[in-house]
Amino acid sequence: MMKVGEEKTVFNELKNKLIELKDLPKDNGLKKCVNYMEKRLQYMNYSKAIEKELPIGSGEIESSHRHIVQKRLKIAGAWWKSDNANDMLQLRTARANGYWESYWNEKKNVA
Repeated sequence: MMKVGEEKTVFNELKNKLIELKDLPKDNGLKKCVNYMEKRLQYMNYSKAIEKELPIGSGEIESSHRHIVQKRLKIAGAWWKSDNANDMLQLRTARANGYWESYWNEKKNVA
């Protein structure tokens, strides 16, 4: 969405999700992201950057796969079915973003 000029929409969705979540740890990834975007939203014109063939991206985000994905999925001798790997990635992402408890509380309420 940000690549097509919807950076404010993305920011508002993230901010609303942050408001929904309760009892977040101080170093919550989602909170850091919202704070970062809030200070720099006026500079996040990705569609214009792409139009001018400028590089876009964040080293922190682009390297996060080493911490979130590979740390769990690249265990020596382990193998994964696609469905199981996707489920595991969603759980690891939820934990990394600080809404592990909210995720499980929501699951309890659905059941």
